[in-house]
Amino acid sequence: MRVRKAVLPAAGFGTRFLPASKAIPKEMMPLVDRPIIQYAVEEAVSAGIEQIIIVIASGRSAIEDHFDSDPGLERWLEERGDIELLRAVRRISEIGTIAFVHQKEQLGLGHAVLMAKELVGDEPFAVLLSDDVIVNPGGRPVTGQLIETYQAHRGSVIALQRVDRRDVSRYGVVAPRHEEGPLVEIGDLVEKPAVEDAPSDLAVLGRYVLSPKIFDVLESTPRGAGGEIQLTDAIRDLSHEQPVFGYQFSGVRHDAGTRIGWLQANIAMALESDDADELRAFVRGLDLRD
Repeated sequence: MRVRKAVLPAAGFGTRFLPASKAIPKEMMPLVDRPIIQYAVEEAVSAGIEQIIIVIASGRSAIEDHFDSDPGLERWLEERGDIELLRAVRRISEIGTIAFVHQKEQLGLGHAVLMAKELVGDEPFAVLLSDDVIVNPGGRPVTGQLIETYQAHRGSVIALQRVDRRDVSRYGVVAPRHEEGPLVEIGDLVEKPAVEDAPSDLAVLGRYVLSPKIFDVLESTPRGAGGEIQLTDAIRDLSHEQPVFGYQFSGVRHDAGTRIGWLQANIAMALESDDADELRAFVRGLDLRD
């Protein structure tokens, strides 16, 4: 079965970005010239996804507003003759079919995914976490890589990347049962293990292609770390019922989920933009001595 839908959870409080995220979802923080979440939406569409389902918090409409059309702004840009910017603005509302689901309580990533059950239905689907901005210039988007792996092996697939052992406690970490090239058959999953207890250095990053069976598992998954329903716990339980694979993807990942990571992502992405030369000149002129 084709993977046609993608779920983008975006209902968290964004505590790492407070007070900036008090009124603006962290997914709307700018990354160079567009909000963080737009990169994930564009990645999903370029991977062949036909419907985007964004899970948002009640009362916070900035994400909905961003992907909606704005006739007043478009008319003003057209009157000014700013055609390139007009095209960029129009492209946002024409990017694809986007639906919104409201998560009334912030009960974790697993709960956010569960909120999309009715719209996803009984078919496999992708999950993209906007915090992980993953680019693969000239190559297949990471979501597309996972979809291909799902179709080849008929099992749920999660994106993996090796991380420094000292950082494993920041991630879900897999215990591989078998590795063959980039493909990993998963034996177990541990959410944010202590460094000494981590089963490997293969970390779960923010891209998944999941069997619809995950919804049944999520509905019976008890609250875990932080009193939240953890998607990692549900995927581990799913692996006891059907094959679950990891895929070590091709691409460069920027962690835009922390303040320092967001700053680093802005610099890295800006160095690939039209303003790269000006930015390099600015950085070279800084006094970086302690």
